[in-house]
Amino acid sequence: MTSVSNGILVEKPRISSIDTMRGLVMVIMALDHTRDYFHVDAFNFDPTDMAKTNPALFFTRWITHYCAPTFVLLSGVAARISLVRKSKKELSIFLLTRGLWLVVLEVTIIRFGLLFNLYYDFSVFQVIWVIGASMVALSALIHLPERVVLIIGLLIVFGHNAFDSIQLKPGDSGFAVWVFLRQNGFFEAFPGKSFFVPYPLFPWLGIMLTGYGLGAWYTSTMESHVRKRLLFQTGVAALLLFICLRFFNLYGDPAHWSSQKNPLFTIMSFLNCTKYPVSLLYTLMTLGPTLLLLSLMEHMKTSSSNPFVVYGRVPLFYYVLHFYLIHALSIVLLMITTGTLFSDIDFHFSKGFGGIPPNTGVSLPWVYLVWICVVIFLFPFCKKYNQYKGTHKDWWLSYI
Repeated sequence: MTSVSNGILVEKPRISSIDTMRGLVMVIMALDHTRDYFHVDAFNFDPTDMAKTNPALFFTRWITHYCAPTFVLLSGVAARISLVRKSKKELSIFLLTRGLWLVVLEVTIIRFGLLFNLYYDFSVFQVIWVIGASMVALSALIHLPERVVLIIGLLIVFGHNAFDSIQLKPGDSGFAVWVFLRQNGFFEAFPGKSFFVPYPLFPWLGIMLTGYGLGAWYTSTMESHVRKRLLFQTGVAALLLFICLRFFNLYGDPAHWSSQKNPLFTIMSFLNCTKYPVSLLYTLMTLGPTLLLLSLMEHMKTSSSNPFVVYGRVPLFYYVLHFYLIHALSIVLLMITTGTLFSDIDFHFSKGFGGIPPNTGVSLPWVYLVWICVVIFLFPFCKKYNQYKGTHKDWWLSYI
């Protein structure tokens, strides 16, 4: 946010707790994507598969579960906060145009960073597409009373698992539409052109709408100590509800937990909630601690040069850069360790993921080292862009 002082554009204060929280999950997110490209078993099995995983690998994956729900929730919060400087009509237009831009970005720039091919034999619709599509929906819903938007969001979050039994198969009428709306899946859109949708719209839209409703807590009419208390109470309530519903396997997740070979694996089973599509219990498990952390950060003073604040202020810039950097480094590693020439790498999806074949890569400690190096390397670029963005008001800066 900017203002003009003596003819010079200067940065206005922001809500540091939101920036810090967003930056924290962006850093954690990079760990998961580093594991995707570098870990030797990345394409062999799911790290949350109780029969094949180990505690270190499981929790490396599990901690990153907090990223997408937190980011989508905060996107809704940020949309509501922006009403301080935008009319509802202006916000509606911005959400519509930025949402459509994010969908285009997902299937072009981000897709190429993910796969490094222009064959379009395979496209994946991840978190950026679902944030964009949710923004498009929110652009219309913001004209309703805020409380109604919040109620709609909560109804979706708490009610969408009632549709778990509706599982369509490829070839069924409406399968492709249902995959984009509620059921994650893989299908052939055109001959030789396949789509994978791990982030169907409906469950994530509920989280964004809920965030929009909670965004009212960050307006000038809400005193800081009241907001801090509400965030804390809501976070505790979410965690208690998660524990209760999960313990009795009552409702909210199609994958029930069960006793395992030892207590630690039993705890892992308890925490192993469904992300694709995101379940109610997954949402409660992840957003409960997020709200608690936001409460704790409420009065915490952070410098504008704090790395988490910097990353949190330029999340899309960071997101695009980190994919390209991680993927490029993984290709370099492949060439060094296997002696493969770049010209011999096959980037078709049928031959591997982004040119990386199965059973290549490094052990988990090396994954952590690469992750730390990536995050550190990106900091000066993000800091420079954040400084530019904070002191300029070009319209396009709101879209990157």
